[in-house]
Amino acid sequence: MFVLLRQQELKHRPEFLAIAITSIDNMTFLIGIPQETATGERRVASVPEVVEKLIKLGLSVAVQSGAGAGANFGDDDYRAAGAEVVASAAELWARSDIVFKVRAPSSEEVALMREGSTLIGFVWPAQNPELMQQLAAKRATVLAIDSLPRTLSRAQKMDALTSMAGISGYRAVIEAAHAFGRFLNGQVTAAGKVPPAKVFIAGAGVAGLAAIGTAASLGAIVRANDTRAEVADQVKSLGGEFVKVDYDEEGSGGGGYAKVMSEGFQQAQRAMYAQQARDADIIITTALIPGKPAPKLITAEMVQSMMPGSVIVDMAAEQGGNCELTVPGEAVVRHGVTIVGYTDLASRLARQSSTLYGNNLLRVVEELCKTKDGTINVDFDDDAIRGLTVIKEGNITWPPPPIKQPAVAPKPQSAAPAVAAPKKSNGHGQSEPMSARSLAVVFGIGALAFLLVGLFAPATFLSHFTVFVLACFIGYMVIWNVTPSLHTPLMSVTNAISSIIAIGALVQIAPPLGELTAGAGDRPSGLILGLAVGALALTAVNMFGGFAVTRRMLAMFRK
Repeated sequence: MFVLLRQQELKHRPEFLAIAITSIDNMTFLIGIPQETATGERRVASVPEVVEKLIKLGLSVAVQSGAGAGANFGDDDYRAAGAEVVASAAELWARSDIVFKVRAPSSEEVALMREGSTLIGFVWPAQNPELMQQLAAKRATVLAIDSLPRTLSRAQKMDALTSMAGISGYRAVIEAAHAFGRFLNGQVTAAGKVPPAKVFIAGAGVAGLAAIGTAASLGAIVRANDTRAEVADQVKSLGGEFVKVDYDEEGSGGGGYAKVMSEGFQQAQRAMYAQQARDADIIITTALIPGKPAPKLITAEMVQSMMPGSVIVDMAAEQGGNCELTVPGEAVVRHGVTIVGYTDLASRLARQSSTLYGNNLLRVVEELCKTKDGTINVDFDDDAIRGLTVIKEGNITWPPPPIKQPAVAPKPQSAAPAVAAPKKSNGHGQSEPMSARSLAVVFGIGALAFLLVGLFAPATFLSHFTVFVLACFIGYMVIWNVTPSLHTPLMSVTNAISSIIAIGALVQIAPPLGELTAGAGDRPSGLILGLAVGALALTAVNMFGGFAVTRRMLAMFRK
């Protein structure tokens, strides 16, 4: 089919006859990486590290000269990775079988595109119907990275939206700190006391969670809100405080996004936002609903109520903004408040975002080129690829059909199903202690065992056995009342301090003084001495290793 497409192109594009014949002979797909033409865009669709991996899949790579300059990747870096550097965009678009893009292509770029080729990048088909028609007219195959089904766990490695949102959330805090007039963390110095900044984040998706973690790590007091109640634990785990709207309504939408809430909820939400605006030094808004303009969360009255010198970073500026006074692409001052509406937050960390984006596209190509022989296959039986594909060979296939859920086999029903009593929890995620009757039976059996040991065992054994049983009981009670997440470090340190084997080994190596003076015949044999030395060495490893593991694991729980 690929050869037929090439032959059809020769009838319409004879000027590329030599190029086409060469490609047909090699049967190797060429990936083209052009320079981004959007104003202020510094990202590049792939980096030298990823280019090497693409070549190992049997593909060829061509990069437009200067494409990676904004992300600090030079032409020589791409050449060293095995890519060809092409001088002009026209030549690159005309030769490429697959084109990697960051931003959606412009009309001029679509005009340069070779018919029947493949485009992979951000397209936003719902917002760009005219672009979709232009690409379809080119008989192109288009994989829109923004249309990836995010509910598929196997698609996470291809999820460029998540990668870019995490970078944007981080950068939003950096921009806020730059525009803010003082420290984010609290300090007490000889010159005076500086209170920590109060940061409120509207929306706790990927970008919001990245902003929460960054602001908390810088020492700010962080509060956040989201219509999805299930993200409250994630907010707390990153050091933030979840602010709940005083209105009961579920806000989870499809694909991990939020849904449009009722008027009653929105009214209660506005009241909560108004209160937070009066108290916050920095507000970061991230609220977006797929296919719709960004909801207006921060009104002009709320901005006016904020303290002079406060900052608002509107991460939804490209879709209209969450603040009524946002100017997309600019930072403006209104009522003494700086409102940052930059639409290129990910591009402001161009090298990092290009690396992550390049890895996302690499994973897409790996799914398309599973044979690793330089040929690709857009398989519609693959739910992830079907969701990505918005145009196939000139036919618009967007929106994709709903993902088929795997059929669940019905559980066999017995004649008289037994109803299991639910287990109670003690608050630590563990089951509660056994009932009083069961506990009495256990203690009765234990008392009987002690009686038998006391009647028939030697007196020296009985004393050691008593200490052993009491140690087990005390250890059990200590472990029972410890948070489960601390069990591993606790067991490590108890192993380190309870190595009684070391005492026995030392006794064998150096018997008491009275035994030594009795004669050389009372000294331990070579076998016993060797075993004692080995036991002592292993115990030392256990002791020092236990303390080392404990220290490293407890460090995970410290900020």
